[in-house]
Amino acid sequence: MLMNPSTATLLGVIGMALLAISWFGRDKSMTRISQIAWIFVGLYFFNDSFRYLEHDDMVLVIMSALTLPMSLAMAWWEGQETNESSRKAQNWAKGAVAFAGGPYLLIAHMPWLNVLAIWVVASQSAWLLRFSGGQDVQLGETWVNTDAGVVTWDAWEGNRWFTTDMIGEYPIHTELILSDGSMIGINFVLACTALQSLVVFIGAISVLDIDWKRRVRALFLIVATIHILNIFRNAGLIWMHLTYTTWEFNGLSVFDFGHAYAARAVSLLAMFLMALIMFDILPELHKHILRILKPLGLSNDKSNSK
Repeated sequence: MLMNPSTATLLGVIGMALLAISWFGRDKSMTRISQIAWIFVGLYFFNDSFRYLEHDDMVLVIMSALTLPMSLAMAWWEGQETNESSRKAQNWAKGAVAFAGGPYLLIAHMPWLNVLAIWVVASQSAWLLRFSGGQDVQLGETWVNTDAGVVTWDAWEGNRWFTTDMIGEYPIHTELILSDGSMIGINFVLACTALQSLVVFIGAISVLDIDWKRRVRALFLIVATIHILNIFRNAGLIWMHLTYTTWEFNGLSVFDFGHAYAARAVSLLAMFLMALIMFDILPELHKHILRILKPLGLSNDKSNSK
């Protein structure tokens, strides 16, 4: 890795905090603070690319690796002379990253919140599978990866309120079992909660300069939609795993193929469609994104800003 995970986490926390400070103080000149914040945040996410590389997850490797050059570009842009429209877009980006990345870091590094998120979504996914006529899947034991090996949540003696010493790609996971106690070979982790997708939209919408009614409607629509779709996704993957036990493609089981490729492709498509809906409901969001993409040559926005 580029740096120790604990150091990277500390940089990420500081970076998110500085971005939040810059957003709250957006009426003042905080260029240097913003530039430092962008670099710290970029280093934090870039450091994760090495961890994903160890697990051969090339999609997340590429996405994590791109965060550093993008953050450096944002830091450079902060120091340039910009018009009012550009400055508003920069302020929105700082607030969106701070209020998306901040809660994610909090939940990811607070074991109690991590486990609570897993239990809530896993239990709802299992309930949907039972309700729809599938097998009686229930939650089993919750495990924690430690330096000494894997231990149960009840036996774990680590700090349950905050820790930077998370071991492995999925440090906390809950088993899924059948009603007779037999294992089904699937563990539920934080990534299964769709938390990453939720915080992206929550951060982007919550800092828009719009009236509170529009903000609440948009947040309710997007949070409910993502959560419900994710519950169906989880239940569907579990059902396929239990039903098509002998299916195989290029060495991948139906669960591995569905989880790593099919479900991920569908999720990205759903995110894209929801973004289009949000652009229609919240044109301010679309305007900010186009303005941020313009310096990179990725926007054909020809409008002139006063």
